[in-house]
Amino acid sequence: MRNLWRDERSWTVLLLVLAAFIPVVAPMLDSPATTGLATRIAIYAIAASSLNLLLGQGGLVSFGHAAYFGLGGYVVGILYAHWSSGDPFLGLIPGSNDLLVTMPLAILVGGLGAAIIGALSLRTAGVQFIMITLAFAQMLFFLFVSLQAYGGDDGLAIRRVAPVLGMNLRDPATLYWICLGLLALWLFLMDRVTRSRFGRVLAGVRQGERRMAAIGIRTYLYKLVAFVIAGMGAAMAGALMVNYARFVSPDMMHWTKSGELMVMVILGGLGTLVGPVLGAAALVGLEYTLSGLTEHWQFVLGPILVVIVLFARGGLMGAVRRIAGPPALHNAQPLPPAELPPAKPVPESAAHG
Repeated sequence: MRNLWRDERSWTVLLLVLAAFIPVVAPMLDSPATTGLATRIAIYAIAASSLNLLLGQGGLVSFGHAAYFGLGGYVVGILYAHWSSGDPFLGLIPGSNDLLVTMPLAILVGGLGAAIIGALSLRTAGVQFIMITLAFAQMLFFLFVSLQAYGGDDGLAIRRVAPVLGMNLRDPATLYWICLGLLALWLFLMDRVTRSRFGRVLAGVRQGERRMAAIGIRTYLYKLVAFVIAGMGAAMAGALMVNYARFVSPDMMHWTKSGELMVMVILGGLGTLVGPVLGAAALVGLEYTLSGLTEHWQFVLGPILVVIVLFARGGLMGAVRRIAGPPALHNAQPLPPAELPPAKPVPESAAHG
C-alpha cells in the first residue's frame, strides 16, 4: 500500500486543508493579522509556483517574472480607474471593479505579454536569456512609471471592490478563502501539467535540450507554451494582490520582485509541487517577523536564507524528503521512451552521410 507520508500530493492536500482553518483559529489566538499574512502567502505562492514551472521544470532562469505579476495588477487598477471615471479604456473597453471581470482579463493580458516576451527571449539562452527577460521587465516598469494618468511612480489606489457572487472581498476571511481556493486550483493544474507528456518533455528539455531536439521534438514551442502558462499564473496572482492591498504601483514589476519570487522557489525546492508554497510562507513569514523586531531586518534575513540554502539541500522540501525517508518525495518521474513524441524519420541521404 502506498505510503501517504511519502506522497507529495498528500502533503499538499493536508497543507491546504490545515490552511483553510486559519481565519477560524486566528481570532481565537487574538491574532487577526494572521489572516492577512496568510492571504499574502497564498498569493505569492501562486506567483512562485508559476515561476517554478519555468525555473524548476524547464530550467529557464527568467529574471523578469514580476512583469506579468505587475501586468495582472495594472489590469485591475486601470479597469477600476475607468470604472470610477466612467470613461471606457481606449474609448472601447468599459471599466469594471468586479473581480469576475478583471481577473480573466488580467490572466489574458499576462498570457499575451508572456507570449510576446517569450517569443523573443527564448531565441537566446544562458546569460543572454536572463538579461533579456530582465530588460523586458524593466522596460515595462519604466513604462508604467511614465503613465501619469494611472498614478505614475505613486501608483493607483483601488477604493471600491464589487462583491463576488455575493461575497464581500473587504472581509479578510472571505478574500483569504478565495485566494486559497485559487491556489489549490493552480497547484492541481501544475500537478497535471508536470505529470503530463508535456511536463515530462519540458523536464527532458531541462536535462538535455539538444538530445530532445535530436529526436525531433520542437523544444522552442514547448518552452513558449510553458512561458505563457507561467505568465498567466503570475498575472492571476497580481490581480489578487491588488484586490488584497487595494493598491497597484510599478514596484510590483521591479526586478527586485522577480528576485523575491526566485528566492521563494529556490528556498522551497526547485521542481517540486509544494516547495514554492513553503518558500513563499518562509520568506513572507520571516519578513513579517523580522520587520517587527528591527528596521534593519534585511541584514538579518540574508544570513538566515544563506544558512537554509546551504544546510537544507534541495530547499525546505528537500529537508522534508529526508525526514520522510526513501523513496523521495518527487512529483516528476523520468519520461519513459514510449511516452516521448515519435521521432521524425531521418532522410536516407542524411543517414548515409
